[in-house]
Amino acid sequence: MQREQVIVVKLGTSVLTGGTDKLDKAHMVELVRQCSELKKQGHQVILVSSGAVAAGREQLIKPCGRSLIDKQMLAAVGQGQLIHIWQSLFALYGINVGQMLLTRADVDDRARYLNARDTLTALLNYDVVPIINENDAVATSEIKVGDNDNLSALVAILANANKLLLLTDQEGLFTSDPRTNADAKLIDEVTHINDELRQLAGGSGTNLGTGGMATKLQAADIARRAGVEVIIAKGAGNNVILKCMSEQLPGTRFLKLSAPKDGRKKWLMAGPKSTGQIMIDAGAIAALQNKGASLLSKGVISAFGRFERGDLIDLIDVDNQVIARGLTRFSSVEVNKIKGAHSNQIGNLLDYDTGAEVLHRDDLVLF
Repeated sequence: MQREQVIVVKLGTSVLTGGTDKLDKAHMVELVRQCSELKKQGHQVILVSSGAVAAGREQLIKPCGRSLIDKQMLAAVGQGQLIHIWQSLFALYGINVGQMLLTRADVDDRARYLNARDTLTALLNYDVVPIINENDAVATSEIKVGDNDNLSALVAILANANKLLLLTDQEGLFTSDPRTNADAKLIDEVTHINDELRQLAGGSGTNLGTGGMATKLQAADIARRAGVEVIIAKGAGNNVILKCMSEQLPGTRFLKLSAPKDGRKKWLMAGPKSTGQIMIDAGAIAALQNKGASLLSKGVISAFGRFERGDLIDLIDVDNQVIARGLTRFSSVEVNKIKGAHSNQIGNLLDYDTGAEVLHRDDLVLF
C-alpha cells in the first residue's frame, strides 16, 4: 500500500490542446479521471493548469494578435472559461475544485507566501483540488514567474509536495533533440543537474506555450532541492498520471535531494529573485558545507550587483557556480569594503559595527 502523498500535476498548453488551437476536452476528462483515481487511493492532488490564453482565443470570434496586451486580454477571457471546464469535469467524479491565481510577488513577499501556503493547505484539508495558474491578466514582466513549469515547482514547495509531474508533449529528457535526431535516447533518471544537461534541454518545445524543456529543467532543479521528486513525461500517454505513481514509471525522473526542514529556508529556496552575488573562497565554502558555519568577511572575494542589507543574494565560487543563497547583513558597497578582512577589523573599515557575519547560517540555504 502506497503512503498518501501530495502530488502536483502541471499540465502544459500542448497537453491540454493536443497541439491544436483549442482545448481538447476529451483528453481533459481522461486526465481528471486519473486524478480522481489518485484521490481514491488517498493522495492529494494539485493541478497547475496552463491553457487560459488558448481558452480565451477559442472564445473570441474576432482574430487576436500575440502581443503582451493581447495575451493578457485573452487570459482575462479564458481564465473563467478554463476554471469552468475543470469544475464541470471534476464534478463528474464528485470532486470540488478551487482556483488560485498567483504571481511572482506572491512568493517573493514572505507574508504573502505564507498566506498562499495557508490557502493551499486549507483547500487540501477540505478535500478540494486546487487549480493554480499565473495571474496572466495583470502580471507584468517584473512580477511574472514567467512560465507554469517554474510556477509548479514553487507550488510544490508551498504545498510541501512529494511529487511534481511535469506533463508535456515530449516523453521526457533525451540525450539530444528527438525531433531532429532519430538516435536520441530517453534519459530515465537524473541524479545531478549540470551545464551539459542544461544544454541538452535546449529551447522552447512549441509555440503554443511559454515553457520548453529548458524551463522544465529549471523547475526540476528548484523542486528537487526542496525534497520533491520530479517526473517529466508525455501528457498524452496512456494512464500517464497513474503510471508516474507506479513501477511502470514513464519519462525522466529527477531524484529529490535532502531538503531544509525549516519553513523560512524553504521560502528562500522557493521564490525570491536574488539581487546580487558574493564570490567566496574555497575555505569559506568548506566551512559552510562541512561545519555548518556562517559566512564571514574573511572568506569573501568580491561582491557583484547592487544590493542592500536584508536582500537575497547568491553565494558563488570562483567558477561562478551557485553554492548557496541567503539574506545578506551588509550592502554590496559594505561587502566590497570588508572583503578578506578579519571580523575584528569590520568596525574600523566601516566606521560602525553591525556584527561579524556577512550571511548568518540561519539565513541561508546550501545548494
